[in-house]
Order: sequence, then structure tokens, then C-alpha cells
Amino acid sequence: MHLTIGKQPHPLDPLAAQEIDEVRRILMEEGLLTETVRVAYLGLEEPPKAEVLAYQPGGPIHRRARAFLLDLATEQAEDVIVSISEGKAESRRPIDPLTDGQVPMLDEEHALVRNVLKEDAGWARALRARGIGDPASVYLAALSAGHFGLPEEEGRRVARVLAHLMPAPDSLPWAHPVDGLVAYVDLIKGEVIEIVDTGPQPIPDEPGDYHHGPHRTTQKPIHITQPDGPSFTVDGPLITWEKWSLRLGYDMREGLTLHQIGFEDGGRTRPIVYRASVAEMVVPYGDPSPIRFWQNYFDTGEYQLGKLANSLELGCDCLGEITYFDAVVTDGAGVPKVITNAICMHEEDYGVLWKHTDPANGSRETRRQRRLVISFFVTVGNYDYGFYWYLYLDGTIELEVKATGIVFTGAYDDRAAPYSSEIAPGLAAPYHQHLFSARLDMTVDGVANAVDEVEAIPLGGHAFGRAATRLRTERQARRDADLKAERTWHVVNPGVRNRLGRPVGYALHPEGKPTLMAAEGSSIHRRAEFATKHLWVTQYHPEERYPAGDLVNQHPGGAGLPAYTRADRDIDGQDIVLWHTFGLTHFPRTEDWPIMPVDTCGFVLKPVGFFDRNPTLDVPPSAAARSCH
Repeated sequence: MHLTIGKQPHPLDPLAAQEIDEVRRILMEEGLLTETVRVAYLGLEEPPKAEVLAYQPGGPIHRRARAFLLDLATEQAEDVIVSISEGKAESRRPIDPLTDGQVPMLDEEHALVRNVLKEDAGWARALRARGIGDPASVYLAALSAGHFGLPEEEGRRVARVLAHLMPAPDSLPWAHPVDGLVAYVDLIKGEVIEIVDTGPQPIPDEPGDYHHGPHRTTQKPIHITQPDGPSFTVDGPLITWEKWSLRLGYDMREGLTLHQIGFEDGGRTRPIVYRASVAEMVVPYGDPSPIRFWQNYFDTGEYQLGKLANSLELGCDCLGEITYFDAVVTDGAGVPKVITNAICMHEEDYGVLWKHTDPANGSRETRRQRRLVISFFVTVGNYDYGFYWYLYLDGTIELEVKATGIVFTGAYDDRAAPYSSEIAPGLAAPYHQHLFSARLDMTVDGVANAVDEVEAIPLGGHAFGRAATRLRTERQARRDADLKAERTWHVVNPGVRNRLGRPVGYALHPEGKPTLMAAEGSSIHRRAEFATKHLWVTQYHPEERYPAGDLVNQHPGGAGLPAYTRADRDIDGQDIVLWHTFGLTHFPRTEDWPIMPVDTCGFVLKPVGFFDRNPTLDVPPSAAARSCH
């Protein structure tokens, strides 16, 4: 089904295909969208939070969209706000490539790079020196260039290109890296800026093809059925399940977004999170060689995860009683594009919720946990990522990211050894990180929230306790996890008390894995400074949406969270946003080749004093098992 309007329109409803068509019409009518202009991004311009929270069903809704436009003829780019309701462009801001960066990568630029290098004599010579006579037998990856202050690249829209040999049309190219070679290409002029060639290296010849079988025959089928259907209800983007309610959104940059997450308690829906998304992710590589020093990809801001979503398949990606939602994005011409089955939603059993056999009165009680699963999967070149949001019966919220796909490869030798794993004979996989930034716009029983850093402390002898420190300003709230101290961050509402007289709250439990490994002063440190801390807290501002800034591609750095927190605003009892960095530091294993089994990372939000007692006491025993009660 489409994420279309439910019984009542709402300001946060995702852009429908007809609205994207209307945006396109307005842009064309005002001369902003011509044959040479490309739409690099188009998404809903969400109203400020106060407007949404004050909205009453049936009230007027002012629909706006935001677009990043790039004119291939003039090299000019613009950030445009379009009023769909009023049928006009509301604002236009020119984008300066020197200070603002470039708009995200365009789909067509991948084909452009292949055409440019196919005609380049220097590239052909470099391939012939490696025994490759036919450039068409080489798979080329057009990759984001980063920003390194190279004079010949200032103000130019650039991609860097690495090559892998494809011995046959259906071969896995990643098994055969053409190393010691990278091309820098101007994407507007369609010309090679530079070819860096450090000399031929042996091309690994062992195939990495994993898709031909044979397959084991020992597995018996697993069937998951719900004869009476799922327990959730769907009204357009509005989802209700057990005591939860929330709205689904979708954006071609962030992908799945969750809005107005609340929990029914005492006859009313209590707000917890106003908006949740993965607002950025970066994949920095650790090889400083002349061929790979620039490999640092912002998969959200540079490539736009939402437009790269897979169309999910029952029995492959999702198992059970599944509800799918289509998502609508746009192509470079501003034409709506439907991704069928982009979002998968189902509920699943999750083991024991609570259990006790009491020796005093002989009672035996067991209840089973369930969770609602809302997910989407994307493919970004060689890697695939699944984003799984879980809502549990006891009020817990969890995000799990699943990383799989194929590790990036190069030739393995003494030069690569300090920074890479050898995963097959002569085949290297560089060390790298996958670092995500979750943007959690909190509304724990209202918008006036605060954050306490809570950790375990020894008190001498066998005694221990805990300490809570209020984080009062944005700079004080740039924090790192500490697993030895069991450090958590409690988002509390000082103005709302539970029955014991204490502020209601939700705790962010971090996994506490390494943050950005790159040194201070490096290019990627400047551009991905959000990833240097596990936690940032900002006072809510409707224009502060992305941890590395609005425009990430070729940005020189310093945008996003470093800029947002420079004013050091008050965050004690304010409308606040949490930004949580989490992720994986990947030293590839031989077991990760030729395709990587899923590795996971994420975080958990748990109620702490939010409820007056266990909110699942009313969960019934399992109907099919009398022994549970």
C-alpha cells in the first residue's frame, strides 16, 4: 500500500506522487526546472514542531517541499522552498560550491563517468599496462570525492573512480580489483582532471561468485502464521499497535522516518519521541595510500539512502504476516518514482516478557514478549544496510542496523597490510567504520525536556550507587559513552512527575563502540565531526536537520552539529533534540568473503520512571499454551 493520506490529512503526511508532480509544474512554470536542470533532492518541508503539535484535525495545512537543483549548463545550484498550497516558489537560495559544498550525487553521473573514461586515452594506457585491452570489461564505481583543498578541484563537481575487472558479464567484480589506479573526473565538464597511477599490481584471479550455489538441502520450512491477522491497524501513515501509536514518513535522503511516537497509558496517549530517523551515516576508510586516502563516504548526505531502498520480497526479506508500504521519491527530472514494498511492517514473538514461579504461594506465571518491526533495506554500491525499528510491549524502543553485502577490495601486499585484511589470496579489504547518527527529537510527556547523565559509582567496600549529572548546555552535552560506568542518558521531563514524585523519563542505552578513528585536523574529522562523540544535545530549531549539515558532498567541514552547538544554548527544561552516534569498526574477516553475513549495531530507549509500574501486567497468557497460566 502507499503511504498516502489516511482518514484525516495531517501536516506530516509524506509527499504524494501528485504533489511531486505539482512541485515539478511550479518549478518549470517559474523557469527553475529546464532541460539542463536536475533535481538532486526533493522532500517534504516539515512545518515547525509547534505548528504540528497545535494542529487540529480538519484544520488548514500548508504543504511545502524543499528541492536542491543543479543546472548542468551553468554549474549553478539552488536550495528552493516550494509552496504546494499556494502554487509558487517561496524562497530561493544559491548554493556556493566553495563554502556550501555540492548537491548530492546524481544517478546519471555513474553512467557519465563510464562514458568519460571509455574515451580517455590515459585511462586506456593505464589499463593496457595491467593487461586489460578492453575498457568495457572493467566495472567503474563513481565515488564521492570528499574535500582535500586540492587547488585544481576548488569549486568543481568531482567524482573519484576505482576499477574492478569483470572476467564475464555476470562475474563478481569485487574479486578482481584493478589497484594502483584512480581517476578524478569533473562531472559537469565531463572530463578527466587527473589519473593517479602508482604502478600495476597483480589482479587477484580467484573468483568471488557466490550466487550460483550449490545449496544445502537440509533445511525444513518454517511457517509463521497469524490466522486472525496482525494486531496493528493502519490508517494511511498512522499506525496503532497494542498501546503504541506513531506516524510513518519517508524521505529520499533519510529513508524511513518515525513521527509522534506515543504510548497509551491511563486513557491518554503520552508522547515520547516527536521524530526519529537516521539522519546521517559515514563510512571512513583507514588506508592513507595515494590511491585510497580520500575514501570516506556519507551514504545519507552524498548518496541519499532513501532513494536507494530495495523493493522487499516476502519470504526473502520479510517472513510472516507482512504489511508493505510503497515509498515515493523523485528522479533527476523531478518525476515521481514509486519504490514498491519499500517499508516492511510486521509483529513477531520475542521470547519471554516476564516470568516467575513463586515458592511462597506456588503461582506460576509467564508472559511472552512481542515487538512491532518496521524496516527498510538499502543498497549503496557494494554494501547493503537494513534499518529495523522495534517497539516492544513494555515501552522499549530499539533501532537495529544490519550491515551486509560485499566489502570494498584492493590488492593485498606489504603496503596494504597495515591497513587491510587479506580475505582471499592477494585480495585486501581495507579497515573501515560504519558510523550512524540517529536524530531523536524528544517529547517525553511534553516538549520541556532535560538530560541527566547517569552512571554507576563505587562507594567503598562492597557498596556502590549511581550518580546523575544534569547536562545544562549544548557544549556540556557533547559526551562519550563509558561502558565501565554503565553510562546512560536519561531524557526527563522536570515538569511531570510519576506517583513517587520523580520526573518521568526515558533512558538512551548506547552500545558504546568506537567513534570516529580519524585524527583531529584530518579532512574527514572536519567533515564528520558529529561522529567524534556518542551524544550531542541541541535546543530544537526547525532548520537544524542533519548532523553534518544540509549539503555534505564536497563540503569543507564544520557544518552541522559543530555549528549548531557553537552558541552553547540552554538545554535544561527546553525543547531538545538528541543526536546519537553508533556503529561498527570493521576489520574484515575471511568469513566476510565473498559476501558478508549480517553484522549489527544500534541502541535502545527504555522507560525509566515513565510508568508508575510494569505496563505489561495486562498482557494475557498465550492462548495456545495453558501451561503459561
